Amino acid sequence: MSTLKISRQSSGKPEIFYSFQGEGLNTGLPSVFLRLATCNLECSWCDTKYTWDWAQYDYESEVILLDNSVIEKEIISFNCSRLIVTGGEPLLQQNALIPLLDSLRSKGIESEIETNGTIKPSTEMVKLVSQWNISPKITNSSNSRRRRESPGAIKVFKTLTNSYFKFVIVAPSDIDEVCNLIQLHGIPADRTILMPEGITPTEILSKGRWLSEICISKGFRFSTRLHILTWGDERGR
Repeated sequence: MSTLKISRQSSGKPEIFYSFQGEGLNTGLPSVFLRLATCNLECSWCDTKYTWDWAQYDYESEVILLDNSVIEKEIISFNCSRLIVTGGEPLLQQNALIPLLDSLRSKGIESEIETNGTIKPSTEMVKLVSQWNISPKITNSSNSRRRRESPGAIKVFKTLTNSYFKFVIVAPSDIDEVCNLIQLHGIPADRTILMPEGITPTEILSKGRWLSEICISKGFRFSTRLHILTWGDERGR
């Protein structure tokens, strides 16, 4: 039986919840979320550090190990046809994810994966995922270039027509770096999404004003963070 490391909600329950997609292509779409623990990057502005930062958070308190059968039962209970697997970094556990996604797909539930784009998906994962939401990190994340950039993985994702590349923007000075990256990797502008960094409605609205104008001028997609605008930085939303 496959098991997954799952983040906990503030109540201690597994972070499997029903909400709407707050970012990217499907913003506003009702979805079930499965938040997996552990990550291979350490982003300075990450709003889910409780999934990986064991210097600040206690692993035993923040992570629960569950069998896929238990996870599947919980996901199905929401009676929703879309699952979003987020993290942390889900592809660290892709081998254990495969049987879960396969079983859910046979029951009519499609899956989206949120990933930082540093790990290549297996052939089996590619077949099972309906949409890839890739968020490559740039200098503003404070990860070294060696850690945050994986040309081989990006090359694989770029070939998938169901993949979208979402960049977190802190300041206007980030735009040139993003433009250089998408040119280097040949990422289409219409599959490039820019999103303001922030964990408060004030931050999102303030950065969104100038970032939306940049997206319009360059032909990129713009994404806000609808869940932050609605609930703030609340876990399990």
